[in-house]
Amino acid sequence: MERELSPPFGVARPAELAAPLVFNSPHSGRVYPSAFLASSKLDALTLRRSEDAYVEELFGFVSALGSPLLYAHFPRAYLDVNREPYELDPALIRDGLPHYANTQSVRVVGGLGTIARIVSESDEIYREPLSLVAALERINRLYTPYHDTLKALLAEARQAFGLAVLVDCHSMPSNPISDQGGARSDFVLGDRYGTSCSGELTRAAAHALKAQGYVVALNKPYAGGYITEHYGRPHAGVHALQVEINRALYMHESTFDKSSGFDRIKRDLEGMVRALIAAVPEIAVPRAAAE
Repeated sequence: MERELSPPFGVARPAELAAPLVFNSPHSGRVYPSAFLASSKLDALTLRRSEDAYVEELFGFVSALGSPLLYAHFPRAYLDVNREPYELDPALIRDGLPHYANTQSVRVVGGLGTIARIVSESDEIYREPLSLVAALERINRLYTPYHDTLKALLAEARQAFGLAVLVDCHSMPSNPISDQGGARSDFVLGDRYGTSCSGELTRAAAHALKAQGYVVALNKPYAGGYITEHYGRPHAGVHALQVEINRALYMHESTFDKSSGFDRIKRDLEGMVRALIAAVPEIAVPRAAAE
């Protein structure tokens, strides 16, 4: 792990902070450690089904607009930072779990804890259970420094502007999973049903995307994961908005190759980001930050 995931993530920093936005792509990592591949019963292409392929490239323009972009190199199938730090699956870890582990969350029960047991809906990743030591090593070496970096970026934005806006960047498969049904929208914006983010920001993002001809859904089926819920504290001056992009708009999902729509989506995302920046002055700054 140390050799292949060194560094485990990257930060594209602007020459100068020009806006309080911080962008995060936690699931676009595509460095699959050789030991992980050897321990899996799945081939590399199947493991990639949970990957938000190329999302960090789609948002790569944000540093030129004055905002940082944090992105993982490790894949979601290896470690998921959009979970609590210790959402650990008893069916995956062969040793006894520590008392602080959350073993009963909906995500763990579904096989999608901090260290996932499955990809897609039911494909088991591992040939045999992991040791607790191996699981904690991933959390200590990858999860903890990743979130420390994200916290520092948000604190930097809040210090400079009085507030911070976290844009959590994801992609979604074009075909809904079996229990959702219906056609998949082009974009899904998640603000935890209005609790993680100012409505001004959500409306600005939705309006910009709809004006470009996209079908936009709000909070269904993705209201925002752990990162959106955990960091989104509008009353404390930190807003969090999750953005899900339909993968069929920019890539071939069966081969993971970029499609001819890639450049258009990147250009239109820039329009959405500029709309978010323009909406920032409409957001009330908490009194403590203003003082």
